[in-house]
Amino acid sequence: MSNSRITAQQVAAAAGVSQSAVSRVFTPGASASPRTVAKVQQAARELGYRPNSLARAMVSGKSRMIGLVVAYLQNQFYPDAMEKLSSQLQEKGYHLLVFLAAQTDGDIDRVVSEILDYQVDGIIAASVAMSSDLSERCRQIGVPLVLFNRSQDDPSLSSVTSDNRAGGRQVAEFLLAGGHQRIAYIAGWEGASTQRDREAGFVAALQAAGQSLYARAVGNFKLEDAAAATRQLFDVPAGERPDAVFVANDHMAFKVMDVLRFELGLAVPEEVSVVGYDDVQAAGWQAYDLTTVRQPANQMVSETVRLLLAQIEGENTPPSQIEIGGPLVLRGSARIAKGWKR
Repeated sequence: MSNSRITAQQVAAAAGVSQSAVSRVFTPGASASPRTVAKVQQAARELGYRPNSLARAMVSGKSRMIGLVVAYLQNQFYPDAMEKLSSQLQEKGYHLLVFLAAQTDGDIDRVVSEILDYQVDGIIAASVAMSSDLSERCRQIGVPLVLFNRSQDDPSLSSVTSDNRAGGRQVAEFLLAGGHQRIAYIAGWEGASTQRDREAGFVAALQAAGQSLYARAVGNFKLEDAAAATRQLFDVPAGERPDAVFVANDHMAFKVMDVLRFELGLAVPEEVSVVGYDDVQAAGWQAYDLTTVRQPANQMVSETVRLLLAQIEGENTPPSQIEIGGPLVLRGSARIAKGWKR
């Protein structure tokens, strides 16, 4: 018999329980006795029944779906974070719908409008900025929104990030302690709050120590742009090259190291130290051994899920802008001063 023809009423009759009992068994968070669960699940297996989540959503007004909009997945940090988000949401009875958007206001607004058409219970915006019109629309129709790894100058929006300014300061202090004199920076996309705050903390710490940023180029969080930025910074006489470079994320830092070592013939860290930000899995690979600031992905995801579900479930939770500190992980891509331990 086709699965589409099996109804909850038939399962209830086969299991000897009420239809409402069948509904409770297949509704995340609902209560049913172990005996009832066993009987219903056995009957469902024998009949080939699968609950209709869309139909249940129409009745309950809850889809149990969370929309995730993300700008790019090339950076290893985001697939890992998505896996963690999906896992934690599933534990709470929710599922993730993933949508990709270009990093422009128009495309992000278009994608989020599509997400809203799916009657999602909430939205997580990762690596993207939201227009004020769109965030206001979400508020008006009662769809909670949390920014992940981005923040905005809007106190009505909840966001979860690492403490990017503190991370930038850590990098500057580390490079200064290592005796570097010509410290450069390769920026990410200029419109990103993560980029802005990492650079702000980095530059402020350099200035507090009486040293200014030696050189700067923009990598836009893209491999090709990071390669071009590296050539720009190091296409100078040997004595004028940076002796250290802080790269706004690991994704770009890997490309920077490749260009330095295999295209320009420079030794890392003997001739130039390289530091990244994120601590993705590849940072620990022997090929890169990248010194980097670790983004506390588990904590960031947990806080994002907590904030979003509190709003969905009607708790009187004010908007929060959460920043979580992460450590500087010392590896072999940068000179390590005495007193600093790997």
